[in-house]
This record gives sequence, C-alpha cells and structure tokens, in this order.
Amino acid sequence: MKSSALFAVALACLFAGSAVYAQQASAPAGSTGQCKDGSYSSQASKKGACKGHKGVKEWYAAAGAAPAAAAAPAAAAAPASNTAMKSSHAMPAPAATPAAGGGPGQVWVNTGSKSKAYHCQGSKWYGTTKEGKYMSASDAAAAGYHAAKGEKCS
Repeated sequence: MKSSALFAVALACLFAGSAVYAQQASAPAGSTGQCKDGSYSSQASKKGACKGHKGVKEWYAAAGAAPAAAAAPAAAAAPASNTAMKSSHAMPAPAATPAAGGGPGQVWVNTGSKSKAYHCQGSKWYGTTKEGKYMSASDAAAAGYHAAKGEKCS
C-alpha cells in the first residue's frame, strides 16, 4: 500500500514538472516568470515582478539570477512583437514617427491608457503611443486627463 502511494506521488510530480517545463518553453524569450493573469515578466527579481498582475504564478529564474535575456545581445533577446511579452514594468517602444498634427499648446492624449494620461510636446511619447489624439491641455484636463508621470508642459 505504501509503495503504491509513493509511486502515485512520484508520478504526479513527474507530470507537474513536465507541465512547468512546457510553460517555460512557450514563454517569450527573456521571461523570468509568469503572472497569475497570464502575462510574463522579465524582471530580475521575483519581488514586485507581477505587481498589478495578481502576483507571480510561476518563477522560472533561479533566486538572484538575472534574466536570460541579459546575457544575450539585445537584438536577439527582444521578442518579435513588443506586445508578445507583457510585464508590469515594461512598456512598448514609441512609434518611430509621431502622428501628424500637434504643435505648440497641444498635448497628446493617450486614449488607450486606463491611467488617462497625456504627453507634452518634446516627450518621447508625444504623438507616438498606439492610440491617441492631439488636443489642448485645457481640453484634456476638462476631459479628465492629466500630465503623464514626471512631465511638465510649458
């Protein structure tokens, strides 16, 4: 009886281990863990890696180890699409060319952001977020938007 129970536990561990390996193999390059909401993190530390993503579900990196992507050249480690790897701290790169329009007195309202932020002229995100539109700072404020963290429009 003891040996069959021990065998069943060993078999369950074997299947669980292969399932974790399968998750790691399907994770985007450079991932160090998966969050409970299904997104991936590339943070070097487990602490805070899935902040805002319901916590860490699986941690792939050894304690204190840097992400695998850090050892590889940046071009080889980057995923094919910035949306392929979601992280609580990573943001996609801005578009190469800003949207047409804008100018003095105009801010770029990031309509795709839940934080209701706008970006000032001169910011790397001005006219370059995935979704957005130009409007005056006063119209943006009236619509409930605020300057993005650390930005001060002149």
